[in-house]
Amino acid sequence: MNTLFKQTLTASLLSTMIVGTAFAAPSEAPPDFIKRVADGLITRLKADHAKLQSNPALVKSIVRQNLDPYVDSQAFTRIVMGTYATNQYSTAAQRAQFETNFRNTLIENYGSAFAKYTNQSYTMRPYKATAGKNPVVTLDFSHNGDKIPVSFQLADKGTQWKIRNINVSGIDLGLQFRNQFAATVKRNGGDLNKAVLVQWLRVTPQKAGLHFKNVPEKMLKIIQACHLQEDLHLI
Repeated sequence: MNTLFKQTLTASLLSTMIVGTAFAAPSEAPPDFIKRVADGLITRLKADHAKLQSNPALVKSIVRQNLDPYVDSQAFTRIVMGTYATNQYSTAAQRAQFETNFRNTLIENYGSAFAKYTNQSYTMRPYKATAGKNPVVTLDFSHNGDKIPVSFQLADKGTQWKIRNINVSGIDLGLQFRNQFAATVKRNGGDLNKAVLVQWLRVTPQKAGLHFKNVPEKMLKIIQACHLQEDLHLI
């Protein structure tokens, strides 16, 4: 293969890669993406406002349809698990289970908050583009005369943006959940399987209405150590 042909082939491949990358970039600016997601969610909440507090399943369905598809749960999971998200401390199966549990936790938390929705409005702060790969868009939600700032950190997923972390009134949710998870792992002697189990137990009864019968002594000790006995339906 002569030098000219190699150079031509290399240039062709690079051009294809550049064009492919440009084509895969999100078509929306970060503020437009967040506005579209927020407006879609608020529209649904307004439409079903009268049913929200009496129908938790409806609220969770709204969250699943209008917010969950735009959350980068894998990135959120890595933030929350911290060092435990590496192969040194966890398996791919454990991380996948944690991601499923964590997504359910988010839906539970958002569902509880949105059930109290009473036609709050929001304003968007001026967006400042940076050279960073994770742009941040901040909305100020009005609530009882107060403004609650909510900042969304985004990740470029190729064809669209996704939310990888959220900060509410200065509280980094990813970091807060990470501290909780690290404490749970420590409380269970560094056993990641137990920590993931505890996380699943925290959300499953509310989500599926399950009852636990003839709980083995070992599991009962885990439940008691994590102060979950009042939240679970033990028979």
